[in-house]
Amino acid sequence: MKILVLGSAAGGGFPQWNCNCPNCDGVRRKTIRAIPRTQSSIAISADGIQWLLVNASPDILKQIQSNPALQPARSVRDTGITSVILMDAQIDHVTGLLMLRESSSPLPLYCTEPVWKDLSTGLPLTQVLSHYCGLTHRHITVEENRFSPPLQLAELPGISITPFPLSSKAPPYSPNRNNPQVGDNIGLLITSEQSGKSLFYAPGLGQIEPLVLEAMSRADCIMVDGTVWTEDEMIRLGLSRKTAAQMGHLPQSGPNGMISVLDSLGDHKRKILIHINNSNPILNQDSEQAAILQRHHIEIAVDGMEITL
Repeated sequence: MKILVLGSAAGGGFPQWNCNCPNCDGVRRKTIRAIPRTQSSIAISADGIQWLLVNASPDILKQIQSNPALQPARSVRDTGITSVILMDAQIDHVTGLLMLRESSSPLPLYCTEPVWKDLSTGLPLTQVLSHYCGLTHRHITVEENRFSPPLQLAELPGISITPFPLSSKAPPYSPNRNNPQVGDNIGLLITSEQSGKSLFYAPGLGQIEPLVLEAMSRADCIMVDGTVWTEDEMIRLGLSRKTAAQMGHLPQSGPNGMISVLDSLGDHKRKILIHINNSNPILNQDSEQAAILQRHHIEIAVDGMEITL
């Protein structure tokens, strides 16, 4: 199984267009060692030809251009992207669908019913795209506190995907924002049928529940929410009035933070942080926070990273 990290930043990318925090200002002026990043998305394939897009970033056109495998150029109009799966309806995970409107056939879109409703009402991409390529809804069903039966995607032979519910936040335009529903956010356990190895993927994760720990323990590679370093990071920098928890994210530091969770899983797994906010000090390669992650054998995702399982 091949995994391409198309984008590794949180919403807004890095540097964010209107942000002059120490990271964004530093990377623009080249006063810190940091790598620019597009908004988070990955692509999965068993054969290197047919690819599943996991979340559709607003930066998808740049990401396709940077990853030639997604454009095999077998005909005048072609793509290696055979389907898309959405983990939530957040704007930085879905608006890339608009950039795929020239598809020659309706785009297979795997998502839960709450996500489909959000994309039909609060952010009505389904209505807009009905005037272009259109979307074919492939239903993902999740139930509270349990794994769903593995999905076998017709467009992605050789790989099975086990979805399960996560506790996080629905987007601000969702009617579920303050009334969470099972299926607003999901995690994925993606398994290669050939190697038997699996990837745990959850770029947005607000709580570490028993089901999440079980999925992490099953996986050979964990790619997980790396949004912020501290609970009050955005507040301290004057970038937001919201804590990490209010945004639906678990910070890396602290006694119950992501580092502690990943440490509890042992040293035999590959551990990678993705969906990294522009405010997070780990983006500065010379920061103490980046050094702490290195000591804990936790990697920081970067655009173009390739993983084989």
